[in-house]
Amino acid sequence: MTKASPKAPACPPFVDATKVEWKLPPFGLTTADALAEQSVWQRTQEYRRLAGRMQSLDGKKDDVRSRLPMGEYLVSRKYDGEFTVLYFRDGHACTLNPGGTVRVGLPLLDEAVQALRRAGVQHALIAGELYLRPADTQRERVQAVCRAARKPAAMNDLDSLCFAAFDILDLDGPPPTQYAEVLAKLGRVFSPAGRVHVVPSVRAKTPAEIEAQYQAIVVTGGAEGLVLRSDSAGRFKLKPHHTLDCVVVGYTETLAREASAGGLLEDLLLALVRTDGSLQLIGHVSLGLSDEERKTLLSDLKDIACLSEHTEPSDQHVAYRFVRPQLVVELSCLDLLTQNTRGATHDRMALDFDKATDRYLSVRRMPSVSLISPVFLRRRDDKRADASAASLAQVADLVDLPHAEAPAKGVALPKSQLLRREAYTKVQKGQTLVRKLVLWQTHKQDLGDHPAYVVHLTDFSPTRKTPLERVVRVTSSAEQAQQLWSALFDEYIVRGWTKAR
Repeated sequence: MTKASPKAPACPPFVDATKVEWKLPPFGLTTADALAEQSVWQRTQEYRRLAGRMQSLDGKKDDVRSRLPMGEYLVSRKYDGEFTVLYFRDGHACTLNPGGTVRVGLPLLDEAVQALRRAGVQHALIAGELYLRPADTQRERVQAVCRAARKPAAMNDLDSLCFAAFDILDLDGPPPTQYAEVLAKLGRVFSPAGRVHVVPSVRAKTPAEIEAQYQAIVVTGGAEGLVLRSDSAGRFKLKPHHTLDCVVVGYTETLAREASAGGLLEDLLLALVRTDGSLQLIGHVSLGLSDEERKTLLSDLKDIACLSEHTEPSDQHVAYRFVRPQLVVELSCLDLLTQNTRGATHDRMALDFDKATDRYLSVRRMPSVSLISPVFLRRRDDKRADASAASLAQVADLVDLPHAEAPAKGVALPKSQLLRREAYTKVQKGQTLVRKLVLWQTHKQDLGDHPAYVVHLTDFSPTRKTPLERVVRVTSSAEQAQQLWSALFDEYIVRGWTKAR
């Protein structure tokens, strides 16, 4: 992070200004370890984890009528943006997301501060969606908000960022138990027309009323989907299905239902093609395949089986059998998730197929997606298994996928930096025991599945059945890395151990 200078923009007093990277002053970015109140990030992650349990349903009429529990719902538009928490304390505000990104100096924060001060609020944590107000009639897109909120090209980008509030974590106390009261309380603070506003909601009691809202807001209005909240029936998302053309790179087989029937295909392992030609794993599909398709596909896939140095387990804890990247299939899915409930990316292996050895080589893990309710639609024998038909861009056009255009192959990773190293010895029964603590910063946290900080303990005891044991702790926070070091030190470096020179 760029250290603040005497001319650095004003920063909320609960954010360490020396850790802020000023992108377009007064707008700046930092991480959650710059917050004086660390519990705020923990509460943000916990809320996202619970909200992640919201069930996704297809907006089509059959799903609404057959799968949605009866009840009265508050129906609101689903904004295509980034889940964010607005943090306000003692007259100042910032935004925070589950991944630990803190933003200060946004124009929308000025509006939020004025509204909260007028309402006499002292402390607030408000959940909402950070989105970019489109310049035309098209709906907002998550890719646009992420570009504007990470690397704004001009003040116009920041001016267009808005915050749609939909829940309360804290507003000078715990939130009301009834969701209608939550919206009413937010409505008494924020104007419905500003950059910071409450999500508009309507009541719906019947499937027909919900279908009418879906038709008006999603089908006709072009919104990403609807969110349905009921205190008695639960919370749901209604969204249209997405379709993808994917490369089949592996399969699993199940036992035949009848001994005479032969084997049956269980599921297909899928990948999309990155810009450098590597194959990015994205998940698997099993639903939608008929018994006849399972037999035919299994026979065809066995004929193109190959080797792989990467092992991928299925949900049934069976390793996939890899096949040459030749077959393309079309699937539909209800949603594509790029982050888990704590804000971390869904990292999966990118593979390179070596024709000379007829095997897959592991390249490295890269941010990928989690497929929600994937369903097999058909084989695409008319398409080639390359970037022209099965590109990763299909996903990147729908969701904000980090490093979607970055190559997986041939990347020189930044060098790790040793921050701290201490070794201790102890003589026991004539044998020397060694315990060593090491802390380093990877500088690779933005390149796939690498933590920012690693604390490593080596425990060597020649008299033990397993002489060498290791303990590894990882974190994205420098402050927490020191805490992890202290915890391991207190547990392992007890009386009798002497620090080695």
